[in-house]
Amino acid sequence: MQTTIQQDATHQLPQAVEPRNPGMELDLDWVQAVQANTSAIERRAKTLPGRRSVKKEHQAAWLLKAISLIDLTTLSGDDTEGRVKRLCAKAKQPVREELLETLGMSGLTTGAICVYHDMIETAVTALDGTGIPVAAVSTGFPAGLSPFHLRVEEIRQSVAAGAAEIDIVITRRHVLQGNWQALYDEMKAFREACGDAHVKAILATGELGTLRNVYKASLVCMMAGADFIKTSTGKESVNATLPVSLVMIRAIRDYYDRTGYRVGYKPAGGISKAKDALVYLSLIKDELGDRWLQPDLFRFGASSLLGDIERQLEHRVTGKYSAGHRHAIG
Repeated sequence: MQTTIQQDATHQLPQAVEPRNPGMELDLDWVQAVQANTSAIERRAKTLPGRRSVKKEHQAAWLLKAISLIDLTTLSGDDTEGRVKRLCAKAKQPVREELLETLGMSGLTTGAICVYHDMIETAVTALDGTGIPVAAVSTGFPAGLSPFHLRVEEIRQSVAAGAAEIDIVITRRHVLQGNWQALYDEMKAFREACGDAHVKAILATGELGTLRNVYKASLVCMMAGADFIKTSTGKESVNATLPVSLVMIRAIRDYYDRTGYRVGYKPAGGISKAKDALVYLSLIKDELGDRWLQPDLFRFGASSLLGDIERQLEHRVTGKYSAGHRHAIG
């Protein structure tokens, strides 16, 4: 089974693996020159699910890789310490030990745990010594419309509480109004408030109007120093889609070609089936290459995805599908 998942204590902390994107001056000429051929993008995206067929032991290897890339997430109004502790236990042991032993992958964990600020301390304590980072959503998530100084302070408080990664939300009206300087300044302030913690910029692509806007917003956030760009909060009516992912991934590729810095990508919302994870992994491999198939450069924002992957792996080992309720997440 061909898959590579490092097991050292800090392998999933992005700052331990890849030089951080320092950002650059806002290049409005580059931003304004962006074009997006929507019909061509949609045609390309439509072909993706049928282009690669991963079977048998290769499928198992790719699904195990997907587990290592999941930001296991709970972002509900009724979150409790108990739920977060159970989620952390699942992150540490995402698949039954006997299955992992059979597959030769003992010690596999998810990429991170993602929670609201109020649950950071609980998650950090539960994950102590595991090397699994805690990510926190911030800046008035999910709308991002609280006063600016409070959004910045929320980042600082989350970092002080122990979050190693901060998922921020941008102000969508900056994109819709074409105010790229305001978006750049906002993102740069958020990056500075994060300090050593890595920052994922949530674009809320379902609310940006056009694929061209998605491309421009991706570029501006990377210019301002985003370590990751992320599709969605998971709370919009439209979350991660293949056309949006293709646009954001190509923006990442253009930025890398221009600057030499790799920026990560995180699709979030609506990715709940193992077969969907395989499509996204193949898209990343085709468009960006194997280097991006590591936790410091690619994450799934998901919760129920892990349960379906576990069912597929159990079928691989036993030849039988188990009931979904046997794979509770939190």
